[in-house]
Amino acid sequence: MLGFLLRLLPFWVREPLLIVLGSVLGLRIMYLAFTERAWVPAAIGLAFLVFTAVRVHTVVRALRSRRTPGPTPSANGAVSGAAARPQPQPQPQPQPQPQASAPAVRRPAPAAPRKEPNAWGQAVAAVAVFAAIGAALWLGPRLLPSETSRDAGPPQAATCSGGEGEELPSAYRATSRAVTGEELCTALNRPDLARLLGTPAETATTASGTSNTAPLTGGKVAQPEARVQFDTYTVHVSATYNELSIAQYVKLMEFGEETDVTTLSVLGRPAVLFTDHTMRIEIDLGSGGSGGPVEQGPRARNLAVALDGQDRGGYFDVTVWSTSGALPDDSVLLGIAGRILPAIPARTA
Repeated sequence: MLGFLLRLLPFWVREPLLIVLGSVLGLRIMYLAFTERAWVPAAIGLAFLVFTAVRVHTVVRALRSRRTPGPTPSANGAVSGAAARPQPQPQPQPQPQPQASAPAVRRPAPAAPRKEPNAWGQAVAAVAVFAAIGAALWLGPRLLPSETSRDAGPPQAATCSGGEGEELPSAYRATSRAVTGEELCTALNRPDLARLLGTPAETATTASGTSNTAPLTGGKVAQPEARVQFDTYTVHVSATYNELSIAQYVKLMEFGEETDVTTLSVLGRPAVLFTDHTMRIEIDLGSGGSGGPVEQGPRARNLAVALDGQDRGGYFDVTVWSTSGALPDDSVLLGIAGRILPAIPARTA
């Protein structure tokens, strides 16, 4: 189909287009072949350049023939020109007797010479049209908004996922106050969470909640978790329903010679602020591969708050960190805890 359309084009439009296409494609393929050191693309690029050279030679011959036209044949096939054939000398003829003059035959006037189109004008116009089409195809997607960008409005905040309809571990049935990871995620994924973090222009990219159990307890201690991630910060909230009080928690940190520890009260409950490190785990899903070692991740700021004012055991843990290692002020964690903890539903049965 393309070859048929090219044959319909005039000579001075078709040939410049073929020259431009052949030179561009040939040079591009030769460049890629040189960088990749591949012989097959080099042969293809050379074929395009040879094809282009043949078309250039054809155009040059056509231009030379137009500049130096040969002798034009006459109507009866004889070549016109003074030097074409020697003319014989006229012989004297006897004078005819005077007769009545016949009406003169009127010869048709010669047709006006047909004006041929300018070859250079056609070539320049063809190249200009080809350049305009290429520029439109190249710049069109960048200048004109796509359908998806026109239809899509502002980015939507992520909704909580995970934990819907799954069977809870037996530790949740044995603990009357335990909440699920889905309920914890709903309380954490607040519309004003980005503003509480000090980044009001950001939107949550992921939000999830899981109903886990605490490690090293044999599945006997419920520990639901929820996580909401932004471009700058990631917020993680968990609830541990064990018998460890905040006072005992502080003594354990003192025994471990933790220095960045601050005790305080949040919502009338004992609480402690401290700095810890996250863990980075690499998992290789390839065949025969194994995961990398557990490494130390970026620093995180933690706020542990007792489940009740009497500090009878168990605590909520609010953790904020960023991949850059920057930490928010402690007032950010206190503000998040002040908004989230009252929204966490209490289960009495």
